[in-house]
Order: sequence, then structure tokens, then C-alpha cells
Amino acid sequence: MNRNLLLISNSTNAGEQYLAWPREHLKSFYHGYGIKDILFIPYAGVNLDPESVESSFDIYEKRVVSVFSEMGLGIYSIHKEPDPQAAVRSAEAIAVGGGNTFHLVKMMLETGAMDAIRARVLEGIPYAGWSAGSNVACPSMKTTNDMPISEPPSFNCLNLIPFQINPHYLDANPQGHAGETREQRILEFLTVNRDMYVAGLREGCLLKVIGDAMELVGKRPLRIFKFGEETRELNAGDDLGFLL
Repeated sequence: MNRNLLLISNSTNAGEQYLAWPREHLKSFYHGYGIKDILFIPYAGVNLDPESVESSFDIYEKRVVSVFSEMGLGIYSIHKEPDPQAAVRSAEAIAVGGGNTFHLVKMMLETGAMDAIRARVLEGIPYAGWSAGSNVACPSMKTTNDMPISEPPSFNCLNLIPFQINPHYLDANPQGHAGETREQRILEFLTVNRDMYVAGLREGCLLKVIGDAMELVGKRPLRIFKFGEETRELNAGDDLGFLL
């Protein structure tokens, strides 16, 4: 399969500036393909007190532009394009930002960007996403951590990889919290979706997919879940081919 993906768990580690830790990975990824301008998908960005959801996208675009410009990369946002599908078809690279996955999927489906992006990415253009942007690279959004603030017409996503990612994967349960752990929620998903793998992608880590090869980048192991199998941990350098 012709795909070039950078699937990042989180944009920002505690105490760091926005997109600080994955910055060099993003820079080398896009520059490695000679990319200069990237179509940004801001639909997951919903600020707490904007004038409108549309102004949330303006704020998000401005924030990402400020970072990518320092890397010598241009950003232009799909929400300002008169024809979102045409914008995708002419794009030389895609970046999908984090935020709320439900709203992201709703907008991608309603604008037709979902199918258009899938077609372009499978033609080989580079795709990077962080958090929600990694969620939508999966077959569905069913392993997101987000609250359903809006209702997408479907949970189906880009299906660029044949397994699910749970970004921001956490092992610990907060002290005094009596609810389900992240692991328990994933095991619930697998009870219903028994043929699917789920990769718990910890913060400060990413998955790089080139064609039919994938590697884990980061200092923390990837936690692998599958119904009927013992949960296991894989480290950078381990073989991840079985997931593809």
C-alpha cells in the first residue's frame, strides 16, 4: 500500500510549548518529501469562548501556522477553501490537528473531506496527524477518548491503517477515581470488536508508516490489545508488521 503517515499521540508534553516534542519529526517528515505547503484540517479545534466554531478554526490555524513557519513549512486551512474536496485533491500534503474527534469526523464527513483525503493519501501524499488526527487514520473513531459534543453521521474514518489507536494512552487511574481505567474501556471495545487490534500510544510517542512498514518512535512502549490474547508491550525497534 502506498502510504506515508506520521501518527502522533499528543501535540504537547507537560510544561512544553505547543508541538515542541514532535517538531523535528514533523519537519524531517515533510521536508523529506520536498513539501512546502500543507493543507491543514482544523475541524477538531473547538475553543471554549470563540465568537463561533468557525472562529475556533481561525484561532487553530493561526497557532499551527506559527509553529510550522518556524520549520520552513506553509500551512493553509481547509475551512477557508470554497471547495474542500477540490482543496484536498490539489493538496501536496495533509496535516490533521488534535482536539475533539467527534466534531472532526462530523465535519470531515459532511464536507466530503474524509473520502477525498483517503484517496489522496493512498496515492502517496504525506499525512501527519496528532491526537484526533491519529484517531481518524484508523478504521473508526471508536477508541477515541473524547466526549461526543457533536454527532457525526458515521463513526467510520479514513481506514489508512487496519488497527485502532488509543492516543494519550494512560496506565494509571487517578487516585480516588472509581470509574473504568483506559485499559478496561479498550477491553470493552474488544469484547464487541473481536477481530481488531488496539494500540495504546503513550504520550511522547508516534507511529511512522511508510508503505507496509511501521516503526514506533519514542521512549515509551506501545501497548497492544487483542481479544483473546495477552496484552503486551512493544518497544522502538520491535517488529510491528503484524498490525498492518
